Amino acid sequence: MPDWLTLYYDRPLEITHGEGRHVWDADGNRYLDFFGGILTTMTAHALPEVTKAVSEQAGRIIHSSTLYLNRPMVELAERIATLSGIPDARVFFTTSGTEANDTALMLATAYRASNQILAMRNSYHGRSFSTVSITGNRGWSPTSLSPLQTLYVHGGVRDRGPYAHLGDEAFIAACVADLEDLLGHTRAPAALIAEPVQGVGGFTAPPDGLYAAFREVLDRHGILWISDEVQTGWGRTGEHFWGWQAHAASGPPDLLTFAKGIGNGMSIGGVVARADIMNCLDTNSISTFGGSPVTMAAGLANLSYLLEHDLQGNARRVGGLLIERLRGIGAGVAAVREVRGRGLMIGVELVKPGTDEASPERAAAVLEAAREGGLLIGKGGGHNTSVLRIAPPLSLTVAEAEQGAAILEQALRGV
Repeated sequence: MPDWLTLYYDRPLEITHGEGRHVWDADGNRYLDFFGGILTTMTAHALPEVTKAVSEQAGRIIHSSTLYLNRPMVELAERIATLSGIPDARVFFTTSGTEANDTALMLATAYRASNQILAMRNSYHGRSFSTVSITGNRGWSPTSLSPLQTLYVHGGVRDRGPYAHLGDEAFIAACVADLEDLLGHTRAPAALIAEPVQGVGGFTAPPDGLYAAFREVLDRHGILWISDEVQTGWGRTGEHFWGWQAHAASGPPDLLTFAKGIGNGMSIGGVVARADIMNCLDTNSISTFGGSPVTMAAGLANLSYLLEHDLQGNARRVGGLLIERLRGIGAGVAAVREVRGRGLMIGVELVKPGTDEASPERAAAVLEAAREGGLLIGKGGGHNTSVLRIAPPLSLTVAEAEQGAAILEQALRGV
């Protein structure tokens, strides 16, 4: 394996099996999972409805490619198109969020005949050649070579940067003015791509309404809006089914990308776009593995479970309790700068006590200490990886939330 393949923990963890919100390692240790394989195990580990759907479909046929009709793919596409909020929507399935964003960039640049892209500072959109080139996070973008010309916009980070001191309304106005000024210095870009809540960037977000205000500017210039919902989709934020709905005053995005949680661990990504955008390509295309019968069966079962059990509502209720519990803990720990988030997408930012300086060393130490206590979490952040990322399966119970908070409190106080 390559040297750059990142592993968590000083003693890397081999996860062998899971059930509900728990996983076990090769040594038999049991952990409460508050990261879900990077926000991917969305409903629960070993969810019977999903494993049954996968097993039954695998017993019929595993693979055929998009060259042949595939009923589960069509059914899932219809459901996602309806849920997306995009009028006259079309859906194309991929195998990952990286590939979904790569496809959205291809569609936008072809539709607009422009290779310029607007992206947000502190953003992350994948690891392909095109997506690293629009990633505004130095730690995850290994090259400046790119087929695209990327221009970075203010606004993705609320509490750091030149506008952090402003109130929400003034913050939005300043970011819109910055966008207007930027567009006065360049040829017309193809699209703005933005995560409603930045994932790898440390679960940071702008005030509600920023992207609606951006949309008014974009529409005047004919620029498309791509909402990267790879981490925010499917109700994780509790308040909304999609992250873009916190910015809905100017309507839905032109394109929406998704992945991670919809497959509950199976490799599913995709793009939703208006028909005129999706159909703008003038060449043939297929996907060998995107939309495979097995992954589509898993996606259908997982989405049905999510909706039937109101896991979005559970994320709102249990996530709200967990955020308040963590804020109470953070108030008594000098190294905690901020606890932020929505639903079950929560970030705990760590600094050197008495300063505003990020402390990636503390984040790494808390990650280790939480593991020793039986809790798995993630980490991220912008210039420094100093934010603990908490994103459990959306079926998390109140008792499990309290247990995880207690373990994290002990880890924070110990470090």
